[in-house]
Amino acid sequence: MFSIKMKLGNACFVVLLGLGFASCRQPESDTQRAVQPTDSVALLFPEERHLKNARQLTFEGDNAEAYWSFDNSKLVFQRTDHRQIRCDQIFVGAVRPLLQGDTSRFRYRMVSTGKGRTTCAFFLPGDTLLLYSSTHLEADTCPAVPDREKIGKYVWPIYNSYEIFVADLNGHIVRQLTRNSYYDAEATVSPRGDRIVFTSNRDGDLELYSMKLDGSDVRRLTHALGYDGGAWFSPDGSMIVWRASRPKKMEEKNSYRRLLKQGLVAPTQMEIWVAHADGSNARQVTHLGGANWAPVFTPDGKKILFSSNHRYKRGFPFDLFLIDLNGNNLEQVTFSGSFDSFPMFSYDGKYLVWCSNRHSADARSTNIFIAEWVP
Repeated sequence: MFSIKMKLGNACFVVLLGLGFASCRQPESDTQRAVQPTDSVALLFPEERHLKNARQLTFEGDNAEAYWSFDNSKLVFQRTDHRQIRCDQIFVGAVRPLLQGDTSRFRYRMVSTGKGRTTCAFFLPGDTLLLYSSTHLEADTCPAVPDREKIGKYVWPIYNSYEIFVADLNGHIVRQLTRNSYYDAEATVSPRGDRIVFTSNRDGDLELYSMKLDGSDVRRLTHALGYDGGAWFSPDGSMIVWRASRPKKMEEKNSYRRLLKQGLVAPTQMEIWVAHADGSNARQVTHLGGANWAPVFTPDGKKILFSSNHRYKRGFPFDLFLIDLNGNNLEQVTFSGSFDSFPMFSYDGKYLVWCSNRHSADARSTNIFIAEWVP
């Protein structure tokens, strides 16, 4: 689930300006110095030593959750431009020519229906099919967004009309994987090509589930009260990493339950968790406070790359960080002073794709970037 005005996607989810907690400008109370690109056309900042030879792929609208095909030649992502596309739709574009030095612009086309709201797209093995969640069966129009001012806090909508579909690259839906009146979204596929992990509230809470590629053999993976979402598999498919809220005080638990009954969740306090792919041996990795989300394993499976606002009292900016699986050796990776999130490594481990507000003339524009990854 992912409404972007900056985004926090749900593997996906929703952000207003990089989580939408604050304006795009850096809060005056923040002590991190403002860094500048190394030259007028550079996309990277001097401190970003893990990235090189970056390229910006999109230049307008809200573009997020861009994820690689298994052969590393294409990206699938969701996009809103607030003019012709009222709420997120799914697009695919070829990136391989650009990685080989092609100087042309990134070209993409819509592969969702253009109806309802969509989120969380991911390629299936073979790269001729992809999955995504959509509300289009309930209505052609965009579902209503919550009145956050009236509610008094930043919340994400949990649309029970989201179902998970499989479509071909021409936009034809070939299969429906979920059929119920619950939230089913935030799906990603194991590199082994055998299972899908996703989030659903079908048992009364927002939990992780896995299923086969045809939608059969659904298994519940998490059981604790709180939001579990945005799960990813490790490179060998043996583990998963995800974001989770764990309300502890009775007041926090009651607030979580009240919002959930309204089809809402407040994503301001989330930490990173890991477990075996079957959900066993679950353990918390980060204890940072704030919103820690959009985690993925590094290509060697030894670290986690994730987005976080924990260094800023006002909840913005969002930076990318690395951390060991045991929670040690936290390292900041991006330094744009804006919004950096939705990372994914190419399957060969050579490139990183992520979404950012860096160098944007429009404060409400989130764009897709790729760069070579330097371990």
